[in-house]
Amino acid sequence: MTVRMFAAATLDATLLVYDPATELTHLAPHRLPVGRQLLDDADVATWPTVAQCQVSTPVPFNICWSPLTRCNLQCPQCLDDKTLPELAGAERTRIARILAGCGTLGLDISGGEPLLLRDMTHLLKTLASNGAAVSCTTNGWHLQRRAAELAPFLDAVRVSLDGPDAASHDRWRGKGSFERAIAGARAAVAERVPVQLHAVVMRSTAHRAQSIVDLAHELGAVGVTFLQMLPIGDGAQLADAEMVSDADAQRTISSLQAPDGVRVRLRTRELAEGFTVVRADGQVYRNGQGATDIRSLRLLTDPADLHIPLSEGKRQ
Repeated sequence: MTVRMFAAATLDATLLVYDPATELTHLAPHRLPVGRQLLDDADVATWPTVAQCQVSTPVPFNICWSPLTRCNLQCPQCLDDKTLPELAGAERTRIARILAGCGTLGLDISGGEPLLLRDMTHLLKTLASNGAAVSCTTNGWHLQRRAAELAPFLDAVRVSLDGPDAASHDRWRGKGSFERAIAGARAAVAERVPVQLHAVVMRSTAHRAQSIVDLAHELGAVGVTFLQMLPIGDGAQLADAEMVSDADAQRTISSLQAPDGVRVRLRTRELAEGFTVVRADGQVYRNGQGATDIRSLRLLTDPADLHIPLSEGKRQ
């Protein structure tokens, strides 16, 4: 049995439980207190999942916050818009407070590379102050150095990998990046932070999916999320050569053998549609058109700025 942190809330009269490692939202089969909850992950994994488009909720199930565009790596499939300005520290704190109070179940700090932020610990503590489960998505380069500092405020960490070894991963992210990512993942596991590996499904990398799953087991990670490539940001330049259809990606991931304790999921472009991101400029963005683009909606000044129009809810 592995007990770890989840978040529970009643949205649209439905009791939901969010997993900060897998980013999956589950329907709770029985009553639970709302807020952050220590639950058996094996039990939660048996509960049915629900997609954002199936339930009309005033706020998204989970929100990604990318407070910076800076990164120590230059990955060609990066989704970020590096032309956006970055807000200063006081503005980051303001946004963290709004996100903490918006009523969502899960908040993830991404980037750019979020571990470049000196105020990362302060931001994580603020995000977790009102019941949401808090995670971080990182390339892992600085994770070993900062794992002990951040562990008390992290419910999960997602480490991005493009291959199961240095030769395949470093081709995309640069020399030494695999070694640093693996060391970071091991350090997080040692601090008892649940680790989820993230891998983008591309034509050049899909054949290594099983090896990434096996590596997750070796590292003590709780699972692997395979992400369908989105033609956004720098990734738009690779789309024609590297994008895989949802159907082909599903066949690849369905064929994988997951060791005990490792949960494997595919986030298709269909599931990524409508996903909410707050970017470095403080604007609220949402994926559209089958997650093939991302559009700015408004400046984040109030929790209501994150609300999902009712017309977007319960699409079947």
